[in-house]
Amino acid sequence: MALRLGVSAWDRHNAQPDASTEKVILVAAPLQRDRLARLVGRFAGKRVLVVGDMVADEYILGAPSRISREAPVLVLGQRDAFTVPGGATNPGVNARTLGAEVYLSGVIGDDASGRRLLDKLHIYGAHTEGLLCAPGRPTSTKTRIIAGDRQLRQQQIVRIDLVSDDELGDAVTQRMRAYISETLPQVDAVILSDYENGVISPAIIGTVLPLARELKKIVAVDSHGNLARFRGVTALTPNQPEAEATLGASVTDIQSLEHAGERLLEMTDSQGVLITRGSEGMSLFERGRAPMHVPVSNLTRVTEIFDPTGAGDTVAATFTLALTAGAEMADAAVLANIAAGLVVRRLGCATNTPEELLAAIEATAAE
Repeated sequence: MALRLGVSAWDRHNAQPDASTEKVILVAAPLQRDRLARLVGRFAGKRVLVVGDMVADEYILGAPSRISREAPVLVLGQRDAFTVPGGATNPGVNARTLGAEVYLSGVIGDDASGRRLLDKLHIYGAHTEGLLCAPGRPTSTKTRIIAGDRQLRQQQIVRIDLVSDDELGDAVTQRMRAYISETLPQVDAVILSDYENGVISPAIIGTVLPLARELKKIVAVDSHGNLARFRGVTALTPNQPEAEATLGASVTDIQSLEHAGERLLEMTDSQGVLITRGSEGMSLFERGRAPMHVPVSNLTRVTEIFDPTGAGDTVAATFTLALTAGAEMADAAVLANIAAGLVVRRLGCATNTPEELLAAIEATAAE
């Protein structure tokens, strides 16, 4: 299969689909650099509603000191512990740090993890009125134990999950639907962030999608579950295993990848599908346009730290914000790719500021 290098995002829109050619998009031209920078400047003041499974990501960091006498396991001397917003709160704080006004709708528990999560969200300035307490339901919490110190590379050695995937009760569901119906007319976009913890139910989907369609709002879906549930949305941002699971077929080469993208477009009746592919970059599929394959950001290749936790959330938030700023999907995908290249260089769920994203655009263009 032939490989074309240097096909720009704007050239791609004038190209005809060519099944024999893999199109690789590089960010190298000043024209695109300037256009991306202008988009980032328009993020401020956009309003985004994030609906989904809220998670508290907790970290315990320790330096290994010895092997335990009780069992053949490491003994860590704890030196730090903190909570960061995870799950559906992560695309929310990603959008917030890029300048957007963010509204969250989901459930948390009346517990210590929930209170720590709320404290963090208030620091970011996110609107949390839509976070409801479900009786008897704990805050979904993922606790990661990290071993290492200044001389040793930090390494996650175990993760402990406390997650309820029970469906929400009728009372909580109705309160969520009321909040969504009240808030959605005020925002520019909605992100449905589905970790399959029971929040994104048919009732919630049935509330969001018809109203968003009526109001002509941008709807982006980042779902770990069956993508076929989300018909008529603006875009979906699955990773490759999620796309494969929905289609019941493996992606093994560029031909099967492009077939998967076209099938997802047809199945979901969406305007676009952005499939993230880890070290292979990401691929964008739009109706009536040739597929666009974006290589992994050079920012990722030069880092000593590689932690993909939450990178998909960064992609969903950046891609969605770019669309609200008037970007074509090609430019939105390139921006999302650059943003993901930044956050994988940091431990855990991470976010970018506009200044960091602008600097990364410059660095990528220079390379």
